[in-house]
Amino acid sequence: MAKKFHIRKGDTVKVLSGNDKGKTGKVLEIIVSKGQAIVEDVKVVTKHNKPSATSPEGGITKTEAPVNLSKLMLIDPATGNATRVGRKLNEKGKLQRYSKKTGEFINNG
Repeated sequence: MAKKFHIRKGDTVKVLSGNDKGKTGKVLEIIVSKGQAIVEDVKVVTKHNKPSATSPEGGITKTEAPVNLSKLMLIDPATGNATRVGRKLNEKGKLQRYSKKTGEFINNG
């Protein structure tokens, strides 16, 4: 059975701690096995690339590194504020995420 996290790919999140504290960004990827996420413009690191057939010059590139999910908080699309996330059954009897601040369901799209 797959793990269920409070954050999904495509969500907008706020960073709670670390060097990028207070920054917001869109989740690009979730790494389920490590409990981490790659967030747009958060924890940007420089990588040194060796020359190869695809890039003969090599060079230095900037890329996003994974952030632990415990350091991220979902931003409620309805209010624009950070909120904790819970799960409860909707009208159709399906388990769905909801904002604990407003009590409204969060769209999964």
